[in-house]
This record gives sequence, structure tokens and C-alpha cells, in this order.
Amino acid sequence: MNKQIVNFVQFNELYKILNEIRDILSFDPKNYKDINDFLKDFEKDKNLNNTTIITKPDNNLKLSKVKIDARNILNLNHFPDQLFKILDKINIQLIKQKYNFQSKIDVKNYNLNLNSRTISKNKDELKLTEKEVDIILFLKKQNEPKKIEILQKEIWKYSPDLETHTVETHIYRLRKKIKEKFQDDHFILSFKEGYLIE
Repeated sequence: MNKQIVNFVQFNELYKILNEIRDILSFDPKNYKDINDFLKDFEKDKNLNNTTIITKPDNNLKLSKVKIDARNILNLNHFPDQLFKILDKINIQLIKQKYNFQSKIDVKNYNLNLNSRTISKNKDELKLTEKEVDIILFLKKQNEPKKIEILQKEIWKYSPDLETHTVETHIYRLRKKIKEKFQDDHFILSFKEGYLIE
């Protein structure tokens, strides 16, 4: 059985959304970018009067002039506002989830908070620099020690003017801060193959 056609007049955004999911709809959406395109088709095919038309209230006058049955017209006065409200709610939820996720990243027996750039254990908390956070996140993802050159490339994006002792200095300072605050000398492990957080 053929699905009924629903004509969307000047609702390009809604049509695009519905067209993506047309397989699960009980109707087939058809798009008209503006009222004049619809009226041209209506002149050719009077059967369009028997289809549902989704449009904006300001198009009613033009539709009434060509005697389209008003019972077939559904005016969505606030559709964009409603859609944008739904999208805003989804975006807000995603931001909250991201914020919550970034607040609770487990690194060994520590909690890394990307939002405040702190690392904590029990009630002790240590403020970190952006590069220190980047080093911890990078090393946390690794399964084997990484050489300074790889850290230089991945974290500093391999600046040619960056000397390897810059990387070593950052790691040395980070290890020192962790040791002084948490008495942990094994947070970042050093091997001849490079550095690793296990």
C-alpha cells in the first residue's frame, strides 16, 4: 500500500529531518521550498488538494485563493522555536554529560578533573597546568612506555624549535609535584623506552 504524501511548504529543516527517517514514517514527506513552488504544482495537479499540507499561517491567504481545502492544512506557527527548544535541551544535556565526565576521570587511584584542572586523592587536591593535564591524559591511554620524541610530537605538536629538555622538564616538575603532594614516587614511571602511567 502506498503511503500518503505530506507536503511541507517552507519547512526545509523539518523536511530534512523527516526525510532521514522516512522508512519508519507512516507517510512520505515531500518538500516545497516556498509557497510559489507548491502553487505551481497545484495548478498542474489538483489532486494535491487531497493531500496534507504543512505550512506557516502567513501562507493561508495564498492557499485560500486557489481554493485548497482548509481541513487539509496544518499550520505550524512555532515549529522552528519548538525544534530549537528540543535541540537546545539535547545540547544542554550533552554539555552536562561532558562536564560530568570531565570531572571524574580515573587515573590510577586518583581523580582527574579537566574542568578545574586538578588531580585529587582522598581529600588532597593539586592544581595542574594545561600541559600537565595533557601529559597525564596522553600517558594514561598508552599500553607501553613512550619516548620523549613521541610526547613532543603528540602533546607539543612537534614544534621544531622545541628542545627535548622542555618535555623532560615538564615531566620532572609534574612528578615532583605529585611526590610532594601525595608522597607518590611512582605516578609516572620512567623506563629506558620512555614514560608510562600504569
